[in-house]
Amino acid sequence: MSTTYSFNIYNSAALLPVDWNLLASRNIFMTREYLEVLEKSAPVNMTCHFIGIFENENLIGIALAQFLFSEKLQSFGERDKCLKTSVRNFAFKNFASHVLFVGNNMLTGQNAFSIAETANKPQAVKVLHKAIHFLKKDFKSKGKKVHITSIKDFSAAEIDLLKDEFKNNYIFSTQPNMIFEINENWNTEQDYIEALSKKYRDQYKRARKKSDGVEKRKMSLEEIIEHENTIYDLYFHVAKNAPFNTFFLAKNHFRTFKEILKDKFLFYGYFIEEKLIGFNTLIKNGNDMDTYFLGYDESIQREKMLYLNMLYDMIAYSINQGFRTIVFARTALEIKSSVGAKPVKMYGLITHSNPFINKKMGKIFDYLEPKIEWQERNPFK
Repeated sequence: MSTTYSFNIYNSAALLPVDWNLLASRNIFMTREYLEVLEKSAPVNMTCHFIGIFENENLIGIALAQFLFSEKLQSFGERDKCLKTSVRNFAFKNFASHVLFVGNNMLTGQNAFSIAETANKPQAVKVLHKAIHFLKKDFKSKGKKVHITSIKDFSAAEIDLLKDEFKNNYIFSTQPNMIFEINENWNTEQDYIEALSKKYRDQYKRARKKSDGVEKRKMSLEEIIEHENTIYDLYFHVAKNAPFNTFFLAKNHFRTFKEILKDKFLFYGYFIEEKLIGFNTLIKNGNDMDTYFLGYDESIQREKMLYLNMLYDMIAYSINQGFRTIVFARTALEIKSSVGAKPVKMYGLITHSNPFINKKMGKIFDYLEPKIEWQERNPFK
């Protein structure tokens, strides 16, 4: 009996096959519920598309694609004022304003696809490639030609599965994913503190002392809605001062997360005299705790060492709740390493629709990618 492989593309989480979540059991970011969050609160310049891969009639693979278009993006990031930033922003707007990601541009890690253990993986990847071509043709027919296609983020072992099928792509690596492995002997925050060397115990004590007067509060859906405007202002302040941005969250993003994922999504507000001055968010993902977006008042952040205290709070909660790993993702690499996170190199694939540009993609990418100089720390004895 011959085996037929095919794909189907869904533009709404409500239309996904009933057995979709069976292939997302190890990753909340591939589940129907999370994809519904994306669909209902995606950035204004993003549309999401969900790919099912079939062997005969059986669903054997699932994938997420995100189409980003920069026409509605006000800023690509305002932190760095230099010639390279101007060149990068010009290049992005004129030669890369339509980008198709296979994976999740809002997260770090392998959130691109999940293939059944029993499936023929190279064959499933081949079908995924066909689905990507179909999406690109569909966008072109609607007057939105895809300039760049990128498949992200993978470990060195995971990228090997894709190399043969996507030969025309440039393999790139950007900032590492900062991963905090929780020692199996730690049961409380105090166990973590005692494992720190004197220098970093002193850093911990100094940060905690600075946070006097700041009240941390787990916020309910009703409280998130009540403070929604302030929450967005705090988030946007941090986001627009990043070195580079391809999207900004929708204002309803956090309330939608809480409405759909409920207690798997944690929202912590930081208050001074009942005024919200910062927040962070966490997502429970099996044995992993994924850190998500945050925001703060910059002047208070410096005075109260708010960001560092947030990192310590995330570590304390994750230890107390029995999680094994904290995914701290990209950015702020040095301060994350100072609390114990380690860098894990991640890879992606990228191709440009213009053959001339695609041939030079390696050099162009290396020039335009923001370079981060940082020193890894080891806070433990």
